[in-house]
Amino acid sequence: MLLKSIRSFSEMLLEKIKKNKVHLVSHYDTDGITSAAILSKTLERLGIQFSVKIIKQLSEQEINLFPKDKIIILVDLGSSSFDYLSKIKNKIFIIDHHEISSRETPENITILNPHLIKEYYSLCSAELSYLISKEISEENQNLSYLAILGMVGDTMEKDINKIRNKIINEADVKIKRGLLIYPSTRPIDKALEYSSRPFIPGVTGDSRGVYELLKEAGIEKTNNRYKPLIDLDNYEMKRLATLIMLRIHSSKEKAQEYIGDLYLIKFFNKIEDARELSAIINACSRMDNPEIALMLCLGNNFARKRAERIYFNYRQHIISGLRYIEANGKIQGREYVIINARDQIKDTLIGTLASILSFSSSYEEGTIIIAMAYDKDKIKVSTRTVGRNPKSRRNLKELMDSITCLIGGESGGHKDAAGCIFPREQEQKFIELIQKQFEIEMVKV
Repeated sequence: MLLKSIRSFSEMLLEKIKKNKVHLVSHYDTDGITSAAILSKTLERLGIQFSVKIIKQLSEQEINLFPKDKIIILVDLGSSSFDYLSKIKNKIFIIDHHEISSRETPENITILNPHLIKEYYSLCSAELSYLISKEISEENQNLSYLAILGMVGDTMEKDINKIRNKIINEADVKIKRGLLIYPSTRPIDKALEYSSRPFIPGVTGDSRGVYELLKEAGIEKTNNRYKPLIDLDNYEMKRLATLIMLRIHSSKEKAQEYIGDLYLIKFFNKIEDARELSAIINACSRMDNPEIALMLCLGNNFARKRAERIYFNYRQHIISGLRYIEANGKIQGREYVIINARDQIKDTLIGTLASILSFSSSYEEGTIIIAMAYDKDKIKVSTRTVGRNPKSRRNLKELMDSITCLIGGESGGHKDAAGCIFPREQEQKFIELIQKQFEIEMVKV
């Protein structure tokens, strides 16, 4: 059913864009940017004139800025914006995998979203974009590596369905079992020092702690440097994994979350860790350089060097952000914690930090993290449910929708990872409404 829908969507898209100019708009995370790269290369090969814009959120203001004379392609966003999108005259194509706001699609919109298909497949927007691109031309199969980066960026690599498996095979990915710490292709000491998922107390951000951990694991330098994670033998890998689990106070069952498949792809003629590449792409956007991320995905050498410098700076910000959160007060209740960073953490990083904490041992499985940061005259909120397989009763997208309905703003996301943005003057009201929602849930229980 999904492949049939992709074929139909691709035919309609191709028919429209052949006769018109295109404006491509994508979300600014790794999935959105790899999607934009896939579609940019596809449009370029078709000889179609197009423009690209990468955005943090699809607001009504952003929609009003769309060029009036172009076909609009929205990638990795748009499923929650039918009310605004239906008011403009442009023909709009949406490629998205987020939960959808309405089953009734406006006349000016054609959408491809797995949530609208009876036989549901969990695929990210980059994978959907790749399947569309390949449907348009088999020549585009060499863009499959970008779909893998999008998949890893959206942490979907543990859910391997038959369509995803086919994409992996087409991308010529090498897979090795091991600790899920990236980059697995760089010296292990640096990978551990900047490890944020998992965050390792006494090791992350502490070069001395890294040295002591590796010494205890019996891993020594060769030719004055440590070898990369992918070159550890089975004994070294198991010993290191055990010591890390002890430091993050992880149970044997939870420890399995940090063991998995390392995806290695060829990028700029080198074997690279897909997780690191995904993190570099994400870092460029979070540090306000999405155009560098897009150029990197398209193979630009200048962008590669610039992206590595941005990534180094980004990792310093992440470590500082985690330390700030650890050292400062939080509003904690039954099954939730509110982290209000105000202007101490960039709004573009608050979602990343919430994700890192959701995979850490700092909070119990099922705890809902609500992280807030100032964004000029607004507040950006990111919510996550702790754990890889959370069993929370609460749908975070519905929670964000219900609150923005009361205080204004926009919301979107998934059941276990959602967010919103709202006017800054509603800060205290937002916190009160969150607490009230959980109090109501307690009464029901």
